[in-house]
Amino acid sequence: MTGGEFRSGDPETGGKRGTLMARLDRPSAPEPVRLAAIADPHVSTRAEGTSKLFEHSLEHFTAAVDDIASRDVDAVLSPGDLTKDGEAWNADAVADALEALDVPLYAVPGNHDVPKDGDDHDAIAVADFADRFGPGSYPFHEAVGGLDVLGVNSAGTADRLADTHDGHVDADQREWLAGKLQRTDDPLIVVHHNLASVTEQLRRHRDRVVDDMAIPPTMRETEAFVDVLAEGDASLVLTGHFHLPLTGVDRGVREIATPTTCSFPQSYLLLDVGPTGTDVRLVPIATQDGLELAHDRRARDSTTARGLTSIGAARLASMPLTVED
Repeated sequence: MTGGEFRSGDPETGGKRGTLMARLDRPSAPEPVRLAAIADPHVSTRAEGTSKLFEHSLEHFTAAVDDIASRDVDAVLSPGDLTKDGEAWNADAVADALEALDVPLYAVPGNHDVPKDGDDHDAIAVADFADRFGPGSYPFHEAVGGLDVLGVNSAGTADRLADTHDGHVDADQREWLAGKLQRTDDPLIVVHHNLASVTEQLRRHRDRVVDDMAIPPTMRETEAFVDVLAEGDASLVLTGHFHLPLTGVDRGVREIATPTTCSFPQSYLLLDVGPTGTDVRLVPIATQDGLELAHDRRARDSTTARGLTSIGAARLASMPLTVED
């Protein structure tokens, strides 16, 4: 894949506005706020192959960041998996690419950003990740214009979830979140792992279409997390993890899953929040040739990758995925 397969604001990559993915009644803001959401770049400077196209992951991420830098955004959000596996050299490459931005980045870690028991390297500590890519600690509350952004860490630390890639929002973070939801209007919550209704879409595809497809690691105690979100009337949860543009509703809580930049469909999201609600647009960062190559590689990587690719293709063909009244 060459640099010529990445273009900003080109009609072949969806045009300047992108493709409408969702039109939501909430969140809203008294004055317009524009956010970019970038997820799961899995930046790797020393690995090749797999459906994540590791050898092109930095190109993909850099193309997305450069395009975002031209979009007049107020902040960039990320539900994580910025690195292949938390390697210091990959974190350095991410940081270098992000120098193109002149707005804040508020990232939460993904399961591949935190130390795991099987690592053959010293993964960066979560505190270091928070300092470099977040506001300094987790959980966090940041105001972007008139919009409150709340971030929680479902990926864990060296002492929590180190033996699994499952996610979990622990009791302390749930208590913190419950208090914040009582004191904020229409906040946007950022977390890596997915809620139940989005996860169920993968299970349904497995049962109906690809019966030997594996389900990626999921969130533990999802109901306890949703209890807090629903009781606090949370308006929107922004996730990543599955590498697909997906949306679902759990007990009135809307989830938008951000697609990956590392493989098909090589995209990020633009969220325009205003007095009447939020428009979510999907912005591809590759030309048609680049998308076709990534689709082919991902579809042939494994049975699970093939299943995820077919879900992604179906969602792209069904845009917008939701338009609320």
